[in-house]
Amino acid sequence: MNPARRQALRWLGAVAGGIAGASLGPRTGQAQTQTSVDLALVLAVDASLSIDDDEFRLQLSGYARAFRDPRVIAAATSGPDEVIAVTFAQWSWYGSFQQSVPWVTIGDRSDAFEFAAAIERVIRQPGSATSLSGAIEGSMALLNRVGHAPRRRVIDISGDGRNNNGPDAIYARDAAVVRGVTINGLPILTEDPWLDRYYRARVIGGPKAFVRPAASMGDFDQAVLEKLLIEIS
Repeated sequence: MNPARRQALRWLGAVAGGIAGASLGPRTGQAQTQTSVDLALVLAVDASLSIDDDEFRLQLSGYARAFRDPRVIAAATSGPDEVIAVTFAQWSWYGSFQQSVPWVTIGDRSDAFEFAAAIERVIRQPGSATSLSGAIEGSMALLNRVGHAPRRRVIDISGDGRNNNGPDAIYARDAAVVRGVTINGLPILTEDPWLDRYYRARVIGGPKAFVRPAASMGDFDQAVLEKLLIEIS
């Protein structure tokens, strides 16, 4: 990224984020800026009852490790704008969706490492049922508040179960797709070996949407890395 653009992003981040965003670095909390970014990406992870605490931490560590990977950093900074916007959220029952790491922009290695550290600090909220529709609707609300002008908007959902609370996920999916948003899925197959088929039929959608299943929690790190490399590039 050229020095002038980097300085402008940092200044805008400081103005919009102020003191509240300082702990996550100078690019956090830019809710009132309209800088162009290559991608606005919502990472939405499952915190429902079927995910135990160890599995939840594995999800966090998988995403954190991926954002420290040089290949992900290169992908995030190789587009026309040389920067992406990303946020991290957790979800369970319908209405429980919670943004856990505010919107940040990633334009270099330092940004990516700060975001990874913020993910590792996330505290799990108590979960129960599984509402993929709530995850999609909550992610759409975050995209509406990104504060940038993204060339693409993507929702990245990981989870180990089917929608069993709130509206059918297909309605939320279709509403997002109509607005030009892509939803990609990372189904964890430990509870349901056919969950990837369900995600393909009722969860993912939009331009170039895809599913990258994780056969087990042990496969999660690799699945996250591969998925991010595809959707960021």
